[in-house]
Amino acid sequence: MKRVLLALLVALVARIALADGLIIVENPERVPGHFPFAPLEVTYHHVDVEIDDRVAVTSVDQEFRNPGSVRTEGTYLFPLPPGAHIEKFSMDINGTQADAELLPADKARSIYEDIVRKMRDPALLEYTGRDAFKVRIFPIEPHGTKHIKIRYTQILKEDAGLTEYTYPLGTEKFSSRLIPDVSVKVTIKSPEALKSVYCPTHNAEVKRHGKNEAVVGYEERDGRPDTDFKILFSHEKSDVGIKLLSTHPQEGEDGYFMLMASPGAELGDVKAAAKDIVFVLDTSGSMADHDKLSQAKKALDFCLANLKDDDRFNIVRFSTEAEPLFKELEHPTKDRVTSATDFVKGLKPTGGTAIDDALATALKCRQSDDDSKKRPFILVFLTDGAPTVGATDEDQIVKRATDRASDVRIFCFGIGNDVNTHLLDRIADATRAASQYVLPDEDIELKVSSFYDKVKEPVLTDVKLTFGGDGIRATQLYPSSLPDLFKGETLLVFGRYRGDGAASVKLSATRDGKPVDFAEDVHFASKETTDDFIPKMWATRRVGWLLDEIRQHGESGEVKDEIVKLSRQYGIVTPYTAYLIMEDEQRRNVPELSRTFKELEGDAFARQRSHEFYDSTLDEAKAQSARHGPQAVANAQNYGQLKYGADAHAAQVSGGLEKNVAGIASAATTQPGYRATQNYTQQVKVVNGRAFYQNADTWSDSTQQVKKDLKQKTVRFNTDEYFALLRDHPSAAQWLALGNNVDVVIDDTLYSIRDN
Repeated sequence: MKRVLLALLVALVARIALADGLIIVENPERVPGHFPFAPLEVTYHHVDVEIDDRVAVTSVDQEFRNPGSVRTEGTYLFPLPPGAHIEKFSMDINGTQADAELLPADKARSIYEDIVRKMRDPALLEYTGRDAFKVRIFPIEPHGTKHIKIRYTQILKEDAGLTEYTYPLGTEKFSSRLIPDVSVKVTIKSPEALKSVYCPTHNAEVKRHGKNEAVVGYEERDGRPDTDFKILFSHEKSDVGIKLLSTHPQEGEDGYFMLMASPGAELGDVKAAAKDIVFVLDTSGSMADHDKLSQAKKALDFCLANLKDDDRFNIVRFSTEAEPLFKELEHPTKDRVTSATDFVKGLKPTGGTAIDDALATALKCRQSDDDSKKRPFILVFLTDGAPTVGATDEDQIVKRATDRASDVRIFCFGIGNDVNTHLLDRIADATRAASQYVLPDEDIELKVSSFYDKVKEPVLTDVKLTFGGDGIRATQLYPSSLPDLFKGETLLVFGRYRGDGAASVKLSATRDGKPVDFAEDVHFASKETTDDFIPKMWATRRVGWLLDEIRQHGESGEVKDEIVKLSRQYGIVTPYTAYLIMEDEQRRNVPELSRTFKELEGDAFARQRSHEFYDSTLDEAKAQSARHGPQAVANAQNYGQLKYGADAHAAQVSGGLEKNVAGIASAATTQPGYRATQNYTQQVKVVNGRAFYQNADTWSDSTQQVKKDLKQKTVRFNTDEYFALLRDHPSAAQWLALGNNVDVVIDDTLYSIRDN
């Protein structure tokens, strides 16, 4: 039942994307609840991109299936990516080369509007203002398929040292069924060394192949992508690449920025530091459950095999007492690694959980000679329980660990549901590290080895940022305490700023025990830019930190009010924030028609579960007993994802809750039609910088609650007045594309678009 409620409460928040190709069918068989002009299914969609310097060649391979019983015909439309200037374009349909017609934006718009008038569905209006390619497709046999291959070349733009590639994946939401197989692979080759490589929109994997090449991969099964796939990358000669993007959406308010810093995959003059590392492994009796100790052993074997020759290491196993393998840190010679492997192999699960003793023993491995002071000191701490032996008070353990570990990074892995989440999170946060949780059905070996692969080569420690420039002030940076910088990784910092114009950024850090500085000239925008994901990502991180503040220390009126304001404005909807928004609107007596979650308020069971999720956060602040168990682990994961998530997808599934709802969410949407299933996971969208909330068949602009003295005007959908409004305000096209009933604020007027 809990999974069902999570599926109802999690918000799928996504900016309506521009599109790749879709087939618009004439006189289609209607699919209940689906877009009337697109009844076909997409059976697979594969994208392969080769970027060489700034020339991008995109190859698309997709197949459509006619699920109906009638032969039909249609038009394949490919709205071009934003800003694309296509050098070459070719199309293959079932092995036959097809001639496509290029439609300039005005002709493409005419086609979209004609479809809106005929089909009474405005979804295609979001492509207004884009050129498009068009080709006729006939016949489309009943239960038959059309295999389409597209290849196009475009020149990418570089701005302030950053190059952006966008693949518009959005039309896959028009598939009448979930798509079994979606994949995007982007290979980037550069004549200069690549520095930052970042995908802000999807949970994509970045693999480096030397200093000049990187591969970005994304896969999805049984889904409906509806967001542009975007990649940002930089290439430059400096040792540490620093790049800044900024946007200023609202006049009179602070702007938003994102800073990226990376040493790249090949380090030039910046060498990966030799490190001291201690692996601290829980061998208490509970580690026998679910094969936890066996998996942890395999993870340690991977870490041991990947130690660098100039590293030094030790292993501390603990249960009722702590026991180090070596008397002091040792270099990973063949004999010592063999001894360590044998030691790990022989470990047995027995006894209690002496966490305080384990951390103290591990920290004593730190040596005081000059060489040790130059080395990053890392603990990898794996446990499946709360402390039961020795010191058990959370505050006392945290204080002891952090007092001893002023320049140590303690990465914590909580295994299972019985860990004290506050203890692990507080230790990790205080030491500029991170905590992760491995659920009972997850692979410990995979998580630990994946983590170690990222942090095995530290480059810079004690990282700090300072900003210079006349009148420029950077505030509310997240994360506020910056982590160390590792080879091939990108540091992401989101923040607010006042002022605009030319400025500078200095990154100060420690390398080989000595201070180093890296500087970059940057520019803070004075107006809105196309980087509209930045405010959402900043707000998501701030909401995560504020919610965690309540989790750690209890609630206050000021913190709750800010969470509500940010969540409603940016569409950051989780079970926790949904409850706070409903509570706030009831307290303020907001008219029912203007409320954010009218349907959720009427669902007594779901509303109660949302309340319980928030109450669990308050309980954790009051009692240590509430800080372990399945709900506490879920809270820790969700808040961690909100605080540190690197992509918009993580934000739009409410901080990691998608893992808990994937099965239910997929089952709930397998019936025909993208719009057939009305549940809370589909009822909020962030479009062109604004959050819209759906109740019944109406999408409501969240800004109407904060804008004063709005005029009100009703416009009938699909009338001459409706299209005149669209022509007068072309920027409203994406908002109007939400549906036939939309409440949207344009200038000083609240327009109520109504279908009847």
